[in-house]
Amino acid sequence: MIPMVKLLAILFFFTLSGPAWAEEATYRKHIKPLFDARCLACHGPNSAPEYEAFKEDKDRWMSKGQGMRMDTYSHLIFYTAWPDTGALMRRLDDGKGGKEGKPGNMYIHLGSTEEERQKNLKLFKEWVGNWTLKRWKDITKEDMNGIKVKY
Repeated sequence: MIPMVKLLAILFFFTLSGPAWAEEATYRKHIKPLFDARCLACHGPNSAPEYEAFKEDKDRWMSKGQGMRMDTYSHLIFYTAWPDTGALMRRLDDGKGGKEGKPGNMYIHLGSTEEERQKNLKLFKEWVGNWTLKRWKDITKEDMNGIKVKY
């Protein structure tokens, strides 16, 4: 039988150390299922062009409500780390940390309620690591080192 004081100490320890033992967000386990549920219809292989094709005829794609293809790990890295650094973050951000305080144009699609959007944004932020809204020309080596995006 464990004395009550020891039991409380053990519970207290696990409560404090829990986040350190929490599962790390990964593309395969966390982001891909979320992306497929919330984003695939407009950013999947059957509905969205590659980046260069989108840029060539942006108005046409935008009029159809379509964005660029982002349905694979490598596509998302393109819009997270390089070459279109921070694009994913700028579009999904809730605006609370930005200068203008305005959410990104895709934030609304993270969920049907504010609570769901915040939960899914938190998951994307955990996966990315350094949630920066900077573009490639403004990013530092330290900013890049903070981006995790685990597969």
